[in-house]
Amino acid sequence: MMTPAASDSLPPEWHPALAHSRYLRQLLDARPDVVVWLNDFANHALNGELMRGFLDAEAPSDEGSLKSVLRRLRQRIMAALVVRDIGGKAPLADVVETMTQLADVTTNFALDFVHRQLAAQFGEPLDSQGNPQRLLIVGMGKLGGRELNVSSDVDYIFVYPEEGETAGSSDGGRRIEAYEFFQRVGKRLIATLGEITGDGQVFRVDMRLRPNGDSGPLVCSLDSLENYFITQGREWERYAWIKARVMNVGNNLQPEWSTALEKVARAFVFRKYLDFGAINAMRDLHAQIRREVVRKDMANHIKLGPGGIREIEFIAQVFQLIRGGRDPALQIRPTLKVLMLLVERRLLPPDGVDELVAAYVFLRCLEHRLQYLNDAQTHMLPASDEERHLIAASLGFSDWPALLGVLDAHRERVTRHFGEIFSNPDESSHALAGLWFEQTDGDDALEILSELGFRQSQALLEQLRSFRRSAKYLQLPTQNRERLDALGPRLIEAAAGTDSPDATLQRGLDFLETISRRGAYLALLQQYPQTLSKVAEIIGSSSWAADYLTRHPILLDEVLDTRLYEIATDWAAFSTELNQRLAEYVGDTEREMDILREVHHAQVFRLLAQDIAGLQTVERLADHLTELADIVVRTTLELCWGKLKHRHPHPERPPKLAIIAYGKLGGKELGYGSDLDLVFLHNDPEPDAGELYSRLIQRFSTWMTSRTSAGILFDTDFRLRPNGDAGMLVCTIDAFRDYQLKNAWAWEHQALTRARFCAGDAELGAQFEAIRIEILRQPRDLAKLMEDVLAMRKRMLDNHATTSDEYFDIKQDPGGLIDVEFIVQYLVLGHAHAHERLCGNLGNIALLGIAAELGLIPPSLADPVRDTYREFRRIQHALRLNGISGARVERAEHEHRIEAVSALWTFVFD
Repeated sequence: MMTPAASDSLPPEWHPALAHSRYLRQLLDARPDVVVWLNDFANHALNGELMRGFLDAEAPSDEGSLKSVLRRLRQRIMAALVVRDIGGKAPLADVVETMTQLADVTTNFALDFVHRQLAAQFGEPLDSQGNPQRLLIVGMGKLGGRELNVSSDVDYIFVYPEEGETAGSSDGGRRIEAYEFFQRVGKRLIATLGEITGDGQVFRVDMRLRPNGDSGPLVCSLDSLENYFITQGREWERYAWIKARVMNVGNNLQPEWSTALEKVARAFVFRKYLDFGAINAMRDLHAQIRREVVRKDMANHIKLGPGGIREIEFIAQVFQLIRGGRDPALQIRPTLKVLMLLVERRLLPPDGVDELVAAYVFLRCLEHRLQYLNDAQTHMLPASDEERHLIAASLGFSDWPALLGVLDAHRERVTRHFGEIFSNPDESSHALAGLWFEQTDGDDALEILSELGFRQSQALLEQLRSFRRSAKYLQLPTQNRERLDALGPRLIEAAAGTDSPDATLQRGLDFLETISRRGAYLALLQQYPQTLSKVAEIIGSSSWAADYLTRHPILLDEVLDTRLYEIATDWAAFSTELNQRLAEYVGDTEREMDILREVHHAQVFRLLAQDIAGLQTVERLADHLTELADIVVRTTLELCWGKLKHRHPHPERPPKLAIIAYGKLGGKELGYGSDLDLVFLHNDPEPDAGELYSRLIQRFSTWMTSRTSAGILFDTDFRLRPNGDAGMLVCTIDAFRDYQLKNAWAWEHQALTRARFCAGDAELGAQFEAIRIEILRQPRDLAKLMEDVLAMRKRMLDNHATTSDEYFDIKQDPGGLIDVEFIVQYLVLGHAHAHERLCGNLGNIALLGIAAELGLIPPSLADPVRDTYREFRRIQHALRLNGISGARVERAEHEHRIEAVSALWTFVFD
């Protein structure tokens, strides 16, 4: 037992630690020097600087003294942690960081010593360029995540940069291969840290996570590691490598080697796609652990047992595996930081994460109390009453049952959250499985489909049979076929619950066929059955939506997002988030282009889902789509300029370029799939500015229209620039004004009524707006203007298909949308010189109201046309949602609307 002198040397507030920890009592009894050190340093920050100072002061000269000083340092740090933690002076974050720093410092100190010894014997190991190499020590698990517990072992993987040989010692000693050199380093390092001496050990060293485990070589080259990942890497190893960290960065290690290793590891761990297959893999790994827990009767194991630490880690890490490749922010290591980020990303609810964090902190603190008892790596709850009392008292509980009640509550909550994420979808036979697997007789199958509400039962039955008999289906990997077979019956059920079951099932089968080789998407649908129901609702309501989702199946992830139906979009925040994502891939043009497309498609899909759900009006939807397009145009311009600005005499300045939006984008009436009518202006005095900006626009066009793996952004049309296709791609603001005043046709002035500044130099945009108003307010000969406008309208009608007595084209035919637009444009051009209010780019409905207020047209004619314009746009939009581009309706149903537009047309033009 401890001597009274040793006990008296400790402050009274540290006595609880002595009462709790046998290890501490025995250590202080055997090592009075530790007591002295505690009095001097236990209230200091236990950081790496203090630890390195202790080791440097001891200056070990041989392996024996090295082992001794490392162990004596560990004794001091452990003693300080016990008294500080039990005494309430060290929160969990301080404890795990201190232990991690202890591992880092001792590992690096030992590595330096061992490396110097072997280099003196064989010379430095050299790479292909003749540079010295160092062993990379990869810390795994909690060590890699800087979450090391107090009596933990350490998981290492040893990697050396490349094959080669040593330089030979100065006295002519023999050379050896780099592999042999680093294998010797590894063996000595393990012995230095892990061998049990009279002073104990520093850390137990576990090398089983290395490639091929115990049967694999102790060390491997970086190339060998990469090849192993590609050819043999298993799913559980991806999980293991999430927290991998090179421990000796900056310690005589060339930074390019640690960077190269990190790149190899991240490519293995994090997929470029959303990897929902990771859920199944981690579920299987968890099942293996559970079987082992049951077999060894480890229900009271707070790490591996139900509701334990490992389940919390799995919850955090499954989202990293699924999304980390597409969201680099998730490629972080500490469990608590990952959980908080999952809240920020809205992947987990805040209240659920609060419960997980509280459970994690409690379990980790309990873990340390168990290990402080005897400095043993244990996670089992004690069986003896004495130890139970000590554990409960150290955590502030009156007795063991009180502690157990809180522990059970935490574990129950963890188990519940784990089950919600990792629950295995119902694998029991679905009621419609017989229909899918052709186990139901033909007549019975037809009857079932009819009872479910399908109208074309025979055709659908044949389509179901063709699907499963197709070569594409039969040639699928077994796992993909099994997933499709699980989804098929559910699709039939989901389609039957929609308003258009036949169309939904047909579109759903087309969609499944498209993603049939994409196991991750099938896994998502299988893991989250409610997603399939939502998909059925969306594709059943719109053929355009079905085509869009089929072209971009990555949008399935949006169906899971709780923000799918949030209609209040914060566009400033959206733009900031887009730029933050792009900032993670600066210089990677391919990834930047894909991010633009992915973010754009995702937002369009959200708006589309809200539209189908009836949460958006046509006008508000057009405003959102326009705002989205503006952000994409602006961001794309900035990215393209970043690639070319070095060619400008003043690359630090933004380009003196403005993008002007015309047409639907200019008028803020953008629809799904609309192209962008753009004109480019500049006022840069540099001699070669025009040529540079032409290159910029060409690159901009490529970025917008190129089809990458993520699709395209927009089709663009630059023909509305001065002189059309024969004109310069970009012109100066002065040349634009001159052209508009002297050479522009009336139809170009009509187009100008809907033009606006979209992106680029805001001052130049203001100059454009001033010119636009100047042009619109030019006094015009009304007779000549009317002649020009009517001639253009006649030309459009001549190019349009013959009108029908039965059907009406709500856009092209007389009495339709174009007539309304021409009326407004004529009123603006003819009367803006006297009424500046008409110059506002406010939309046709608003401008008709202003014209009526000004007495240019009777309100009795204007109001019905405003309603008609709004209704025709709604109809046109609804038809396009179902894949009908030419909006033709039965004339008789809309005769009163056609007559309203015709009446206003007659008033204005006759």
